[in-house]
Amino acid sequence: MAKVQLGPSRSIYPMPALLVGANVNGKPNFMAVAWGNMACAEPPMATVAIRTSRHTHTGIEQNRTFSINVPSTDLVKETDYCGVASGARADKVKSCGFTVFYGKLDTAPLIEQCPINIECSVVHSLELGSHTLYVGRVEEVHASSDCLTDGRLDLDKVRPFSFLGEPAQQYHAVGEFQGKAFSIGLELKSREKPG
Repeated sequence: MAKVQLGPSRSIYPMPALLVGANVNGKPNFMAVAWGNMACAEPPMATVAIRTSRHTHTGIEQNRTFSINVPSTDLVKETDYCGVASGARADKVKSCGFTVFYGKLDTAPLIEQCPINIECSVVHSLELGSHTLYVGRVEEVHASSDCLTDGRLDLDKVRPFSFLGEPAQQYHAVGEFQGKAFSIGLELKSREKPG
């Protein structure tokens, strides 16, 4: 298969659609983020990259906390709005009809309508250029009870979606089951040569 060089770009494809929350001047605010993920298992840590000019960046700097809220597919419009509107000029909580709650951290607002909410306290921040990469220790994870099967998160019930960047600029629901992790790859063991 022929490869085409695309040059340095943001081509991890797709990316998660997340809502990052922070209190800014004492008021909850949320922004849509595609650049976020888990970063460490022990202790659990997550990362988000926030443009330095964003209102949410101000709140994270003020409080050194943030939340990661995983929206379901029924929150696509609200997620997009949180990416196109600035919390400096709009009350996104009111416009989106979010019910805000707080867990262990008083300055990391969480969205009740999101099936998964993660509270983080900043342990590292790295200025990368246009964005600050925040590494947060996961202080608590909240999950909607109707998104669990046998006490564990169920992807079909969470219904997360992903963001496809340029040129598509679209949201897509997470796809169909492909295989059991840490298992399906073992089928390739038969290709190993003895000795």
